[in-house]
Amino acid sequence: MGDELCVGLLGGRIGTGRILSLSNDGLDLAVCLVSEPPEPLALTLVVALPRPLVLKRVLLHATTLGVKRIVLIHARRVEKSYWQSEAASVESISEQLLLGLEQARDTVLPRVTLHQRFRPFVEDDLSAVAAGSTGFVAHPQASRDCPRAVEGPVTLAIGPEGGFNAFEIERLVEAGLEPVRLGNRAMRVEAAIPYAVARIS
Repeated sequence: MGDELCVGLLGGRIGTGRILSLSNDGLDLAVCLVSEPPEPLALTLVVALPRPLVLKRVLLHATTLGVKRIVLIHARRVEKSYWQSEAASVESISEQLLLGLEQARDTVLPRVTLHQRFRPFVEDDLSAVAAGSTGFVAHPQASRDCPRAVEGPVTLAIGPEGGFNAFEIERLVEAGLEPVRLGNRAMRVEAAIPYAVARIS
């Protein structure tokens, strides 16, 4: 008794909770919430839906890094069955986001949206998603490296294993995203996200 834990109110402040009692039925805490949650990362992450286990890691890591908007999209090299996986369910996504908040000592949940058709997303939704931001798409054939310390909000699109195909890159570029290199061609999506965040932030 008397030990203190870091606690937070979902969507609210962060502080400490002092243990008053502990039993099989529950835990009583004296809670003092004094700090605001950390500043969000000014990054919108657009990710082609990865395989289920990778999706869980992507959601957790992105949330831990402070990303507050995650857009999951379809692409030619995304298996259609991924959309029916348990990892893409509302319950599983929420679980990974909460785990990411715990790691980050944050309380503000990211907003996650899912788009199961690539072309309607690019033609109808991407302009609104990327509005007011500098847009990039990860592409191993790009002539420019991912820039450092970009001022202002950023929208970053990362493709599936094997990358976006030529048609998808063309549509993303037409929508205003600039192709950039994130690293070697074998870089997986869960490794690309923290790398890109480090470069942009």
